[in-house]
Amino acid sequence: MNKMRIQIITAGLLLAVSAFTTSFADDYKIGVVNAIRILEQSPQAEKMRKQIEKEFAPRDRELVASQKKLKELEDRLTKDAAIMSETERKKLERDIVNQRRDLKRSQDEFREDLTFRRNEEIAKIQKEIVDAINVVAKESGFDLILSEGVIFASAKADISKIVMDHLNKKAGK
Repeated sequence: MNKMRIQIITAGLLLAVSAFTTSFADDYKIGVVNAIRILEQSPQAEKMRKQIEKEFAPRDRELVASQKKLKELEDRLTKDAAIMSETERKKLERDIVNQRRDLKRSQDEFREDLTFRRNEEIAKIQKEIVDAINVVAKESGFDLILSEGVIFASAKADISKIVMDHLNKKAGK
């Protein structure tokens, strides 16, 4: 008998809490932001991509030239190995090995520097996006903004376009 009474009381409490929570939740304005899409499509991200491309273009051209030079040496070795003296062939092989090593080191440094700069700029843009989300949320009267981990959000709850418009306005577009 006691067990049944506890179950009835528990069910009643759950029903009361559920009714209270439902009416309480209706008073909140909740929005969802697709921060990844904003990061990819924002004018700030486009500007960053162009800036980094411009910054790293000279080094990229140097790497391409080094690759071409190495390929020419390898082609020469393949083509002329039979008619070269052993000393000349060994010298050319050594040059190829050294240039390959130098090229690999330069490529690795290039990739590391590029990744570091890109991450540095992305961090700045992410901060700007968070600031924009906060401004939009406050101006629009949102109580809660969700981002990653949302499985579904209706178009009514998605404020990504509003945040993107804010970023566009800030970028002068």
